[in-house]
Amino acid sequence: MTIGIYATLVATSLVLLLGERLVQWIGVLRTYSIPAPVAGGLVVAIFVLLARVTTHVEIKFDATLQTPLMLAFFSTIGLNANLSSLKAGGPVLVRFLALVSGVLILQNVLGILLAFALGVDPLLGVLGGSVTLSGGHGTGAAWSQVFTEHHGIAAATEIAIGCATFGLVIGGVLGGPIARMLLRRLSPAELQRVRQRDEETLVFEEPKAQQPTTPAAIITTLTLISVCLAGGEALADRLAGTVFELPTFVCVLFTGVVLNNLLALVRVQLDQHAVALIGNVSLALFLAMALMRLDLWELAALAVPIIVILAAQTLLMALYVVFVTFPAMGRDYDAVVLCAAQCGLGLGATPTAIANMQAITNRFGHSHVAFLIVPMTGAFFMDIVNAVVIKLFLALPFLH
Repeated sequence: MTIGIYATLVATSLVLLLGERLVQWIGVLRTYSIPAPVAGGLVVAIFVLLARVTTHVEIKFDATLQTPLMLAFFSTIGLNANLSSLKAGGPVLVRFLALVSGVLILQNVLGILLAFALGVDPLLGVLGGSVTLSGGHGTGAAWSQVFTEHHGIAAATEIAIGCATFGLVIGGVLGGPIARMLLRRLSPAELQRVRQRDEETLVFEEPKAQQPTTPAAIITTLTLISVCLAGGEALADRLAGTVFELPTFVCVLFTGVVLNNLLALVRVQLDQHAVALIGNVSLALFLAMALMRLDLWELAALAVPIIVILAAQTLLMALYVVFVTFPAMGRDYDAVVLCAAQCGLGLGATPTAIANMQAITNRFGHSHVAFLIVPMTGAFFMDIVNAVVIKLFLALPFLH
């Protein structure tokens, strides 16, 4: 059964509303700050799985809007990226990027060691490492072709999609509980200080807040987003097949950064409320659509060694953010939000990281530092570092 594009959009909107109600009604979801798109999307994905198993009816949602929504979200990140602000947060960004890069290396090391221990091809450890977990579906799908064509892994694409699906689910579920545990380690004075923050809200910090804007501002912002999409796609096509090849969403984000800062040079100010409105709507719809379209049966089809590797990767991420990231980022509230974000970055994707942060800050207070550095780290710098890390590991002679 194929659900058309408009019916899929209706279903996605209903999934968001369902997720909001579930978080309101179910105390556990609220207590552990599970994002609404994750809650609603997983319910629908489970329903689709049960329909497939019990009635042998396979429900397929139209994916036409999913990529444009994702690219629109990343373009708003670029249009919000002011280089002067990033420069001010430079030391923190560099430190967090170093921590994120450390995860990329550890994921591949752990995957390779477990693959050797389980007696399977060690390249599967890399495929179940930073390629699909930190890389997500896009990076996993792109690199799976390399694993198949150059390294002889016949089912690389199926394994990559399954691993990335696992990561997207766990990345959205793990961030809230980890943050709740770390919040208990903060002093009452620190929590009170966070509640008393009255700074101006940044673009993605309060997705449920009313944004004062105008139709003209919305149209202008949509125009700029369209420029980012067209420019990013053209840039990605130009770089394809070269050593500088990057995913389309990275090129779209980069185009947004350039456009925003060029406009700032000529003293043209964007309406950040309009950027926030469109960005948050795109993010929510994309996440809900991605999660409700998950083929959960692909996880069941993964071989036991891959399941063991993924379980170990989840444990690694939990231990890393608690014992490495939290102390390294200062053991304060901002560090808690960054840990929730890193669960999304290291196991899911940048949109998952943003959703994790929003779920925390909606309940406990703003974290300007996190919303300043995570979008650019996850959507731009991390993908570049990950590409280098993957190539270095694939060059290791004992993997072949």
